[in-house]
Amino acid sequence: MKMTAALLSALLLSACVSAPPTTPQATQIAPQSLGLSGEAGPRFGDQWWKAFNDPQVDRLAELVLSGNPTLQGALARIRAAQAQLSGARADDRPQVALDGQEQRLLFSKDYIIPPPFGGSYQWYGQVVTNLSWNLDFWGKQAAIIARAKDSAMAASLDASAARLALSGALAQSYINLLLAYQENDIALQTVSERQDILRLTQGRFNAGLESASAVEQAKALLALARADVKRTAAARDLNVHAIAALTGQGAAAYAAITRPAPHLDTALPLPTVLPADLLARRPDVLAAQARIEAATKGREAAHADFYPNINLTALVGFQAIGLSNLLTGDSFTYGAGPAIHLPIFDAGKIRARYAGATAELDAAIADYNGTVLSAVRQTADAMTQVQSLESQRADQQDALDSATRALALAESRYKSGLSDQIPMLNAESTLLTSRQQMAGLIANATIQRVTLLLSVGGGFNPPAPDADAFTAATAANSQTNTAKD
Repeated sequence: MKMTAALLSALLLSACVSAPPTTPQATQIAPQSLGLSGEAGPRFGDQWWKAFNDPQVDRLAELVLSGNPTLQGALARIRAAQAQLSGARADDRPQVALDGQEQRLLFSKDYIIPPPFGGSYQWYGQVVTNLSWNLDFWGKQAAIIARAKDSAMAASLDASAARLALSGALAQSYINLLLAYQENDIALQTVSERQDILRLTQGRFNAGLESASAVEQAKALLALARADVKRTAAARDLNVHAIAALTGQGAAAYAAITRPAPHLDTALPLPTVLPADLLARRPDVLAAQARIEAATKGREAAHADFYPNINLTALVGFQAIGLSNLLTGDSFTYGAGPAIHLPIFDAGKIRARYAGATAELDAAIADYNGTVLSAVRQTADAMTQVQSLESQRADQQDALDSATRALALAESRYKSGLSDQIPMLNAESTLLTSRQQMAGLIANATIQRVTLLLSVGGGFNPPAPDADAFTAATAANSQTNTAKD
């Protein structure tokens, strides 16, 4: 008996299509080649934006994390991936089905049913319970389940990445809105100053101390300042529209978005070197890794197609010719046994499927490498920007102070008749530029700090190494719900 089984196994394996020598061509980038430091990165709370100490941004963050269509789509993809995982697990369990039919048939005279039924019309019916169970000798179903699990984990991590990106986009849009308000303030202040310059120039012209061209020059500069007020007001409104769209709202929400009042100098614990745990703190990198694992399992499942597929099947029920006989004891039937599928010749379909699965693994590895390199570059760029802007701030403040004093001196000399209009106008233009640059520098420095925070993972908490997709998704959803409280 044992020899017979061994011979049968050998026959089954020899009859199958042989797997091609297909190997992945891509290689995952090694973390040690990225130049990461030996220091772990700082940790942030889930609601890191509260460091701005602005109730309005807290309210807007709640809306973004509950109503944004991008995040809703990511959460829907989690549910779809979980459903696929449940379906894969169900396929690994015994399947039971109840089938029934009743048909009026003309039985053949020359088939397995002899006369008097053969050659006559009869009712043929059956009520049968069928059982089937894939024994999964070669691990195909286990690989399919593992692939679905990794895909669900990737979907959950994508949702975390979307949540992080949306909270960062809100913070950056909020800072841009504040900058638009400040630029509008500067434009209004410039209008006031140029009105004073026009009055002063007009007075000197009336006294015969200034030319008409100087008056027209002052009027032109005032008109430009008024146009700038309108331009900055429009920019402010556009930023309001962008924030409302992020929160998943329309024009009805515009009036509720007022001038921001964040504490831009609130300290956030930001890294000064590339942290050692950078790759483990970013959800996009972890999602790319999960897709490699899913593709690996998909390749294993495709490889299992080269071997026999063995199912256990059984049935129990009733079969009869004639309606009155269907549910009688004599109509009872049952049976059980193995069902074997041998892939002997399929015109290359299984080989092509295996080659495709290998190519998908190569693509997943390439995507991972690209994500890792992008993560390192984003972090390094943000650190450089933060350090540069912080060092520029003192110089920019000195320039603003000097421009303020220069305008005061130029106005005094012009009023006293010690100089013409040009030095005063040049000083006023320099002061305007200095004010705009200072406001832009402070806003840009804050945006770059937020960018750096996001590039090292923000408030994302990676799932435990042994967590399943459902646990990870539940944790992701709880972060959204926490933002609402």
